[in-house]
Amino acid sequence: MSANDPTPAAPVEFSVDLTAHEMLRRAHVMDAVAPAWDPVKALRDEDAARDLLYSGLDEEQQRVYDELVAAGVLPERGDGRAAA
Repeated sequence: MSANDPTPAAPVEFSVDLTAHEMLRRAHVMDAVAPAWDPVKALRDEDAARDLLYSGLDEEQQRVYDELVAAGVLPERGDGRAAA
């Protein structure tokens, strides 16, 4: 490295702490959804939607569903079978 070369001889450590920004972002999200947002109801609604999605499967669809559960692609629910 010469006197006129701004490139450092060794890598320079560079870090940015985004903790304060993340806390501000979370506060804005909660302001936007609260007080109408009910996280427990949201989770129950997601479970109900998932049950509906996998309900009434024919034999072939149930076989594929079972394979996906066995492979770990879909989570096992209840007795491991799609909802009837």
